[in-house]
Amino acid sequence: MKFKELTTKSESEIKSLLGDLKAKAHDLAVKGRLNQLKNTHEIRQVKKDIARTLTYLHNQVQK
Repeated sequence: MKFKELTTKSESEIKSLLGDLKAKAHDLAVKGRLNQLKNTHEIRQVKKDIARTLTYLHNQVQK
């Protein structure tokens, strides 16, 4: 996900997306512990997406 994609969405959509990303990160972490995950770099990408989303939300609150 690109940062520009977040600017076109409403705050409620972004919060919904954040919840989905956190659930996905949790599922990937569990699969990683159980050695069921083939694409391990996906965990890192989801974490970066979560950080990007939180950064955008934080910047919106400050404005």
